[in-house]
Amino acid sequence: MKFRNMALAVAASALMSGGAAKAEELALVAGSIGKDISELRMQLDAFEKETGHTVKLVEMPASTTDQFGQYRLWLSAGNADVDVYRTDVIWAPQLAASFVDLSEAMKDEIPKHNPSIIQSQTVDGKLVAFPMYTDAPALYYRSDLLEKYGKEPPKTWAELTEIAKEIQDKEREAGNAQMNGFVFQGAPYEGLTCDGLEWVASNGGGQIVSPDGEITINNEKAAAAIDMAKGWVGTIAPEGVLSYKEEEARGVWQTGNAVFMRNWPYAYALSAGDDSAVKGKFDVTPLPAGEGGQSAACLGGWNLAVSKYSQHQEAAIELVKFLGSEAAQKERAMNSSRLPTIPSLYEDPEIAKAQPIVASWGDVVENAVPRPSAATKKQYNEVSKEFWTAVNETLSGRGSAADNLDQLEKRLRRLKRSAWE
Repeated sequence: MKFRNMALAVAASALMSGGAAKAEELALVAGSIGKDISELRMQLDAFEKETGHTVKLVEMPASTTDQFGQYRLWLSAGNADVDVYRTDVIWAPQLAASFVDLSEAMKDEIPKHNPSIIQSQTVDGKLVAFPMYTDAPALYYRSDLLEKYGKEPPKTWAELTEIAKEIQDKEREAGNAQMNGFVFQGAPYEGLTCDGLEWVASNGGGQIVSPDGEITINNEKAAAAIDMAKGWVGTIAPEGVLSYKEEEARGVWQTGNAVFMRNWPYAYALSAGDDSAVKGKFDVTPLPAGEGGQSAACLGGWNLAVSKYSQHQEAAIELVKFLGSEAAQKERAMNSSRLPTIPSLYEDPEIAKAQPIVASWGDVVENAVPRPSAATKKQYNEVSKEFWTAVNETLSGRGSAADNLDQLEKRLRRLKRSAWE
């Protein structure tokens, strides 16, 4: 379905919800990854056309860490210039005090959405952000190369390591000197917390901090998982992976220079684009498991929050309802393989035809592993920073995983003190 037709459907949804009494000038802030900004702008244009409101789109860096830092500065200063914030799933406990409670405004919409996602954005009984889309990563693989060398998609990290090395080496011998076995997010930022958590959890090493607030990361299985990843750097992954975020990994993959990639579903639609060197040559599968463990995909996703400092809260809520609607989520799924938070959309045949990953990813989302933001509350950002630092140090060869996790535990205990706050 073409965008203009979907825009009409989205507009119709907005009409049903009713409009504000007068036109307002709004500002929405969002980070940029892939084609996020251009696609969001198209939906905002549809909103403007139907409601008469205008929306300024404030673009932020791709790094979620940088976004969070700027958001916290603006909100702590009571900035009234931004009305709607696009927020990461992990930020609700940390920023809740600055956001409007959407429970009453969204009471008719809430039942349509995944209850666990709604719960993740509920703090002290207040719905502080409304779901826009959810996320759970995939292992992308070159189906043509696996077929060429008689391989099946790996079920374990050990299998991935072996297959990646074999195909990488043979492709290089055949003249493709740029081929890499595996690319992922190894830079010291929130994305490495996601990757690292997946390695640890899939190996039976826990979730950094348990749901009841206990620090669990300093254990042999967690250390073994991170040491395993350290072994990839400079062998099946380029040394530069230590500075890769999502887009750097996708850049290598989409130019045809990687056998495997760990990334979010947004990369599926882009990899299948006409300008992609891997179009028609790839597929996806759930992330591998550790030895004796099971696949563990980190739960991601983005939501929309209305600033309590906004002077246009009624119109801002209308915008949030519009962007979180079934029609908007369907359009986003079809155009950019963003995963809906409305379960019924995973059964939609039009979405399945346009983006097969969406139709097959419902169970992955249901079983995704959350980061410990609920357990560590307002201190999550500091906890995550300590974790990704320890992981990046290990990947970089500065200390063993066991030693770095031992130091990490000591730092986390100082953060926790008597209880997380």
